[in-house]
Amino acid sequence: MSLYARLGGEPAFQTAVDIFYRRMLSDDRVARFFDDVDMEGQIAKQKAFLTFVTGGPAEYTGQDMRAAHAELVKLGIADEHVDVVIEHLGAVLTELGADAKDVGEVAALAESVRDQVLGR
Repeated sequence: MSLYARLGGEPAFQTAVDIFYRRMLSDDRVARFFDDVDMEGQIAKQKAFLTFVTGGPAEYTGQDMRAAHAELVKLGIADEHVDVVIEHLGAVLTELGADAKDVGEVAALAESVRDQVLGR
């Protein structure tokens, strides 16, 4: 069974990403990175990306991680901000009842693109 299915599939991802971005937008450590972002579009891209990387039925056609986050690098995104993303994502999944092992797999996926997100 895919990670996507174990996490609850499309309904769970819809809910998780919506909650995740509410948390991100209300967190002073990272909220500024979303000031000029079309959040509806961002949420749709994130749902497609997470669905794709967890083995769900989606094609991710967005930019690669380095290109997609280049503007954030200019704004000063750093390791501590990626840590906040992983923190909130894990908390949301846990809150929604995900197994700790599955939460760890999602965190590992996020870790795997850290250097690309940070332009390293």
